Amino acid sequence: MTATNQATDPASANRSHTHPFVPYRPQRLDQAEAIERGRDFHEHLEARRSVRFFSSDPVPAEMIELAVAAANTAPSGAHQQPWKFVAVGDPDLRHRIREAAEVEERINYEGGRLPDAWREALGPLETGSDKSYLDTVPWIVVAFAEKSTPMPDGRLRKNYYVNESVGIACGLFIAALHTMGLATLTHTPNPMAFLTEILGRPATERPYILFPVGYPAADCEVPDLARKPLPQALEFVDD
Repeated sequence: MTATNQATDPASANRSHTHPFVPYRPQRLDQAEAIERGRDFHEHLEARRSVRFFSSDPVPAEMIELAVAAANTAPSGAHQQPWKFVAVGDPDLRHRIREAAEVEERINYEGGRLPDAWREALGPLETGSDKSYLDTVPWIVVAFAEKSTPMPDGRLRKNYYVNESVGIACGLFIAALHTMGLATLTHTPNPMAFLTEILGRPATERPYILFPVGYPAADCEVPDLARKPLPQALEFVDD
């Protein structure tokens, strides 16, 4: 592995901190190697797809732990880390979640709660109120956003940038699952208050995303979709 030395910032010698700081000296890669790593990482993530057809094959709890450990490295507002991941493996509990999710989804799809424009946007995905995969997957992992955090002295600490922070953590969680050969889906059957009730979560938390987690079924199919071309996702602004 090739690396170059990083220059030391002369001003750093004069810094003073109120709270503890530690040195941070990540290895600086040769740029050609760095670009190759970036290409490999993009190719790896380009193969990821959201899945609605799962295998019931078991998934070790350690794989869930590793995915959440990766999510737990996410940056967050004021380092408050306002997330909680709740992993559900019990079949009866997963079935209760499925039944409650389908109640809300039937109102969305058959009851007209989804506006016409949103239903049209969902058309190519062929989604509906049937969430039978929640009974099939070995795990349901629910990410909860912590609006506030109970402190040891009994007070509640308000958290900041909660949506942004939890969203980043969930992205890392998805990437970690994909890296281990697992599949998932970002399921948000709004309203999701039933998850708070079924899982016995405190009022300081709110459901953010429900992730079914497992291996893709042997006959799994996904919509034939194209991702946004890079020129539509990125603009450089020159001086």
